[in-house]
Amino acid sequence: MAESNPSETAQDLPEELATPTTSRDVWRAARARRKALRAEIRRFTQRSRRRRIIWFTGIGAVLVLIGGSVAAAYSPLFAVEKITVVGASTLDPATVEAALSAQIGTPLALVDTSEVKAALLAFPLIETYALEAKPPHDLTVSIVERTPVGVIESDAGYTLVDAAGVALATTSDQPAGQPLIEVEGGVDSTAFESIGLVMRSLPADVRAVVTSARASTADDVTLTLASGLTVVWGSAEESRDKAVALSRTMAARPDASTIDVSSPELAVVG
Repeated sequence: MAESNPSETAQDLPEELATPTTSRDVWRAARARRKALRAEIRRFTQRSRRRRIIWFTGIGAVLVLIGGSVAAAYSPLFAVEKITVVGASTLDPATVEAALSAQIGTPLALVDTSEVKAALLAFPLIETYALEAKPPHDLTVSIVERTPVGVIESDAGYTLVDAAGVALATTSDQPAGQPLIEVEGGVDSTAFESIGLVMRSLPADVRAVVTSARASTADDVTLTLASGLTVVWGSAEESRDKAVALSRTMAARPDASTIDVSSPELAVVG
């Protein structure tokens, strides 16, 4: 068997394998690999980093815009300089606007709704209201007035009331065009509730000539017109149909002294 010569074997190896490897060479090779790996990672993540930068930049711009808008809204740049009242017919708009003058100079976003409500409570005729800010300086107050249904006589005089029984005003003389309401149990009774519903269901032309409305229960509402005509209405149920029957019968029988529409399908004339 032939023996191999160690010196000859080493001479036959490639140069890079024949060269002894030191710890420094290992460290340099590892460092080169890490550097190459980092470069490769940067190359693959460059697009996602770009997307994140764009996303964060957009979010930042939106936040700046929102912050600037909020700051401007709460600044004197948007302070109330004019108050406009709309929807008033019986009330004087200027009087209501004057009652709300404490809000002048207040930023629109900081208008005190509780103070507005307290100021408007001084006007019983106001049933509901809504506030609308109109930048840069206008505050609009839209009101809905209560509709009077008549007056109730007492020792204090004549008190104007709406269908809910809310007292709107009291005068020593009976207001023109307002019927006298005679009801047992006062404004908290079911009899008054029926009268209120009936008065609100009447056509405007009939409502204008009603001089009195009386009831002792919820089912016996009776109206008297300026002509002397007595209208037996009954309960507030089917009031729309009863109003139609009354108008039709008044047109057909102008000489009637009594019209009973408690059963709207068949009005009874007397």
